[in-house]
Amino acid sequence: MADATLSGVLARLAELDDPKIRAVNENHGDDHSVNLGKLRALAKELKAQPELARELWRTGDTNARLLALLVARPKQFDRDDLDTMLREAGTPKVQDWLVANIVKKSRHAEELRVAWLEDPDPVVASAGWALTVDRVAKKPDGLDLSGLLDVIEAEMKAAPERLQWAMNYCLAQIGIENPSLRARAIGIGERLGVLKDYPTPPNCTSPYAPVWIAEMVKRQA
Repeated sequence: MADATLSGVLARLAELDDPKIRAVNENHGDDHSVNLGKLRALAKELKAQPELARELWRTGDTNARLLALLVARPKQFDRDDLDTMLREAGTPKVQDWLVANIVKKSRHAEELRVAWLEDPDPVVASAGWALTVDRVAKKPDGLDLSGLLDVIEAEMKAAPERLQWAMNYCLAQIGIENPSLRARAIGIGERLGVLKDYPTPPNCTSPYAPVWIAEMVKRQA
């Protein structure tokens, strides 16, 4: 783009701002107001720009922070940077994109996963569980899967919403990926009943773990 300075990019974001998008997102606890497809297209124009990413993040604006996470490089952040960024992210979309686009690809991912799982802040802990889901799916060696199921069984029912969703995702992933633990994972889901009555649109898979596990195993087969 012609003006890739901070002021130029913020002006471009202002042009893309859509109050209707903000209104919809505010109903779900978020406040970004730029169509995500258009945001990704803008990031593609800018390409990787680590210093601009830092400047965009420091604005505190959700749209700017989401764009920052698309033009940043995971290796530019040290462990403390990432920990601070998660705690100040503010909204679910920024938290999710930070974990998915930056932390998972960082050399600090495992250290942060272990630390965040034990954090008293449920939002931070949910990020630890999100990283654990990724490990269950891709690098399960060394994980105590039975121990994770113990924690989920004891704590998921009463967990705050974001933490509960992350733990439920991990429960389902363990059941999907591990035939020897599948019956136990399904049993935990049935006993706890978490998200059993969650409204699910047609042609979408329910987040209720027993249904989710069964559907994904069926697809794999």
